[in-house]
Amino acid sequence: MSTVKTMLDGTTVIPVLAFTEVAPTLRMIERMLGAGLKVIELTRRSDVARETLREAKKAFGAEAIVGMGTILNPTQLQESIDDGADFGVSPGLTPDLLGAIKASGLPFLPGTSTVSEAMTASAAGFDVLKFFPAGQSGGPGYLKAMGAVLPDVMICPTGGVSETNAKDYLALPNVICVGASALSAPASADTFDADGFATLLKAFARPA
Repeated sequence: MSTVKTMLDGTTVIPVLAFTEVAPTLRMIERMLGAGLKVIELTRRSDVARETLREAKKAFGAEAIVGMGTILNPTQLQESIDDGADFGVSPGLTPDLLGAIKASGLPFLPGTSTVSEAMTASAAGFDVLKFFPAGQSGGPGYLKAMGAVLPDVMICPTGGVSETNAKDYLALPNVICVGASALSAPASADTFDADGFATLLKAFARPA
């Protein structure tokens, strides 16, 4: 679990991809790799999620760090490991899932939304926590207050993070990066606007 912080070194945004078809997802991953992004999160929100993960690892190998999100239980965790996930992500954390994560050794980003949950996850050995749903759980103001009492707990806010507020999160010292589905929007078009994507990506850079 301690490798998550190292894995995210230099990363300011994890694109969260929730497509319902394999091919568009692979095209989007290729575009993101070309733009300099390396850490990608898929989600288990569609029937093709597992196939997409397998195909992504087959196509891009070590070039991309591809994780599986929306993992809810030990069975889904094991399936993600079997499919080649480089890391896992959950919206929350249960005792059963925690035990399975520890036994597996898979780098993992557990979901939390309160100070108590953050304290529990940090005490369990996680060095980076997902803050979800970020927008509905208090946003940058909440994380700023959390940082005052838990300065060593690093956070990846996800949920409601967009080009309009990403820098508000990234300006906080306890935010290591953000997770956002907004970066996948160009994939819905028939043609990919590379310049538009590059402009969008700048909104997810850490403020100087």
